[in-house]
Amino acid sequence: MSDKLIINLCPTGMVPRRAKVPAVPITPEEIARDVRQCYEAGASMVHLHARDDDEEPTWRGERFAEICSAVVEQAPQIVLVVTTSGRNWPELAKRAESLNVSGRAKPEMASLTLGSMNFVSGPSVNAPETISGLAAAMYERDITPELEIFDIGMLDYARFLISRGVLRPPYYLNILFGSIGTAGVSAANAAAALAALPQNSTWAFAGIGRYQLAANTLAMSLGGHVRVGLEDNPYYDWNSRGTTTNVQLVERVVRIARELGREPATPAEAREMIGLKPVERA
Repeated sequence: MSDKLIINLCPTGMVPRRAKVPAVPITPEEIARDVRQCYEAGASMVHLHARDDDEEPTWRGERFAEICSAVVEQAPQIVLVVTTSGRNWPELAKRAESLNVSGRAKPEMASLTLGSMNFVSGPSVNAPETISGLAAAMYERDITPELEIFDIGMLDYARFLISRGVLRPPYYLNILFGSIGTAGVSAANAAAALAALPQNSTWAFAGIGRYQLAANTLAMSLGGHVRVGLEDNPYYDWNSRGTTTNVQLVERVVRIARELGREPATPAEAREMIGLKPVERA
């Protein structure tokens, strides 16, 4: 049970569009501004996707470099995480482009989804050789995988990859509940996930759509950490469908956490808890 809470911001994703999610940040400047506001509100990590100005997702390393550079200018201490999502493109080379950002804006972590699944909009295919290839590319660049888990079988696969030396510590796992076709939010699923964690793991719960607040609150109650933001959830309240912003979602998590006796971790504290190297970008 940790008194400090790691808040991992997911501000943009690949799906939200301004027509339905007016506050989703798109340009590097917009993303950086949102990250700074959320950092000041209590976020210690940021999980970054890249969009072109027309809102379409992109794998291009140049765009990731622009976004990462803008973010570290606005929030230099935050833990920087990039996506390697294959939701829109399967090729390993394209998915690894985000790992090539270098210099002051070099990412410390990168997402690694440990299996294939179906989203409402279509499949996300993560073949075994792609998972292993992305992990190897991360370690070559001294980047720690942010393991994304959508079902209990992916936790079993994490332990298998650890036993084969494909994954190595430190282990940070985002367990995402509520996507159609994968694990839902329930006490049974939460207990099964925690029982299957690799030893010496740092873990967080995320909830897709209407399940974000439930998953976040469950994690905070159990001593885990959270992922929150417009990538996963476009509304503050699903009954009214009231629009929201990234900073409002972070502020709500911080308020509930403090009611539970937990304070937001600083980026330095988050790095120590996860097992990352200290970073000084100022």
